[in-house]
Amino acid sequence: MSVCSSTRSYGDDLDELDWYHYDLSRHAAEALLLSNGVDGSFLLRNSNKGPDCFAISVRAKDSVKHFHVKRQCGKYSFGFNEFPSLQDFMSHFANQPLLGSETGNLIVLRFPYPRQVEEPSIYESVVAPSLGTKEGYLVKQGAIIKNWKQRWFTLNRNELKYFKDKMFADPIRTLDLTACSAVQFDYSQHRVNCFCLVFPERTFYLCAKSGAEADEWIKILRWKLSQIKKGR
Repeated sequence: MSVCSSTRSYGDDLDELDWYHYDLSRHAAEALLLSNGVDGSFLLRNSNKGPDCFAISVRAKDSVKHFHVKRQCGKYSFGFNEFPSLQDFMSHFANQPLLGSETGNLIVLRFPYPRQVEEPSIYESVVAPSLGTKEGYLVKQGAIIKNWKQRWFTLNRNELKYFKDKMFADPIRTLDLTACSAVQFDYSQHRVNCFCLVFPERTFYLCAKSGAEADEWIKILRWKLSQIKKGR
């Protein structure tokens, strides 16, 4: 067993990084970067592989790649490279790609994604509190059998309910938006006008009849999440 001679405070080092997102989940990181980031946006989060393991999540075109970083004896290792700090790690890979994909795209750390992001003002201008309800048909992907079925959705307060059809009084399920971490357009299902809601236990995939309708659902749902964060 090796003994580390360094007594540097790792916690202070990490807290200085505004792109360190603590225990942000893999799914939530993907949702944030795909929804609000650009090619080269990245963030650091804790990995479930151990207390001294981290993950760098990077947006590469329309996907997010994850890379593990190990901390040991005051240094951060990635592959065969070691860095005295995460800032040095970032500076190195801002100029040298982490990886070249099979399509030839280079993954480079260009834009740190900060923990604190101001809510876009567009939510306030597009959705007023008096209009904070919505209903309509959406096509939803099943949880176990990945087929798609049309369901009637209603949004009221912090609850998104879906029903077998508009005429049914009892919902199939009620989604508590206080547990939702992100809402975004989705391209992974190869369907048009698709978006998703990210929850800890599951990501829900929904499709609207038009791009404008999907955009309207996303804007009002994001506005709801912004109000939840503000404690309203």
